[in-house]
Amino acid sequence: MKRMTIQVHKPGLLSTLQDLGRYGYQQYGVIVSGAMDSFAHKAANLLVGNGEREATIEMTLIGPVLQFAEEALIAICGSDLSPRIDGETVPLWRPVYIRAGATLAFGSSREGCRCYLAVSGGFDVLQRMNSYSTYLRAGLGGFEGRALKEGDHLPLKPVTALGMSLLERLRAEAGEAGFASASWRLSYELMPAYAAQPELRVIPGAQYALFQDESLEALFSEEFRVQPQSDRMGYRLSGPPLQMKERLEMLSEPVTFGTVQVPPDGNPIILMADRQTTGGYPKVAQVITADLPVLAQVQIGRPVRFRLVDLHEAQEALLEMELHVSFLRRSIHLHFI
Repeated sequence: MKRMTIQVHKPGLLSTLQDLGRYGYQQYGVIVSGAMDSFAHKAANLLVGNGEREATIEMTLIGPVLQFAEEALIAICGSDLSPRIDGETVPLWRPVYIRAGATLAFGSSREGCRCYLAVSGGFDVLQRMNSYSTYLRAGLGGFEGRALKEGDHLPLKPVTALGMSLLERLRAEAGEAGFASASWRLSYELMPAYAAQPELRVIPGAQYALFQDESLEALFSEEFRVQPQSDRMGYRLSGPPLQMKERLEMLSEPVTFGTVQVPPDGNPIILMADRQTTGGYPKVAQVITADLPVLAQVQIGRPVRFRLVDLHEAQEALLEMELHVSFLRRSIHLHFI
């Protein structure tokens, strides 16, 4: 049986295979990694009939140029990287049929930071520690443990049964065209509150009460800008320096996605998908899980603001996001059948 592949003609700025993360190994110092925007990753997979944990290609700011050796059902979610198939604009947040031999080319970001490409069936690469995610610093997972490069051939799994039902319908609609997209898309009401200058909801961190009152007031009243040194490990922010009431000697403690640490210079660092397993800086706040997809799409140089919420509101927001994903999952089954 011929193996289906995608050929990489241009790799883009940073394109890697990611899933929902590598859990269960942090006690050994192995980081979680995974998609920065987990909502866009999940949505892309569901739109092509995949399970949520299949790998997608995460693209950052400038996307790749890819040629499909065989026909496929794809979905593109997240930041708008100006995708085009054989020169024609491709819509986001919906299933798309692409003909064998067609070329999918991404440009630079129109808005947001990261975009996700899912292919029905998923990418046929080995799982490492139960995950497809790429951890670049360790050369672990994904496609040969690295970012995509020119000349790569990405192997694909067979199209899912669910995906095939929609692929066949869209193939008929495409006729001689290079692609056809579904007439429906993911509702805006189900999506996170993506914004160029978002307000991020946070709950107090472990050392919140040890910061000066003036610093806490500044944290929730002033803007903080994402600095060029930011990456998948952490977003470095600049703004009013946050100071503690007195110097504190800390032992390293567990950290997670969205932990807001404050180093001695007072400029916060928000830990992201490739965060370390423990950290020794005081933790002033924790971005709530429901707002992490919004945070993942903030571009370098853009401002963010913080708003303090309680644990109850954080839990409600997470439940609402999970309900949206569940509704999407059920709705897609109805469209595919």
